[in-house]
Amino acid sequence: MGDRKSLLAVTRLLIEKKIGIIVKLSSVYETEPWGFVDDMPFLNQVVIVDSVLTPNEMLDEIHDIESELGRVRSSVGYEARTMDVDILFYDDIQVYDSDLIIPHPRLHKRRFTLLPLAEIAGDYVHPVLNERLDILAKECSDNSKVELIEKIVIS
Repeated sequence: MGDRKSLLAVTRLLIEKKIGIIVKLSSVYETEPWGFVDDMPFLNQVVIVDSVLTPNEMLDEIHDIESELGRVRSSVGYEARTMDVDILFYDDIQVYDSDLIIPHPRLHKRRFTLLPLAEIAGDYVHPVLNERLDILAKECSDNSKVELIEKIVIS
């Protein structure tokens, strides 16, 4: 919701300020909402961050960033929001807490996550599914629209 490209840029700045250095970032993709219907497509981007924070400390900072950008959490389920930041992986560790599951439990079912992930870390092997991300992206049964809108080229 809002100025989507600006929100992505501000989010990247806040991630670097509060969480760690962004060492790699994907292109920006426009995608239809997943799990609910909304008129406004989303923008999605994946970043790889070098951080000294623990996964739970990182989650606390993510919640602060989302709140700072106007996100109001509800228990309704999936809905439009100004910003949604997820921890998809944290090295090769697995976390199963009531507030946090790593790797993200549904990322292998979502093209909007897999395509940008495969772009920047296609050879990374999912620590639970034991499959490369580029293969998971090719085999994903999700047929929702995911369109590249801003190619990021890092030399």
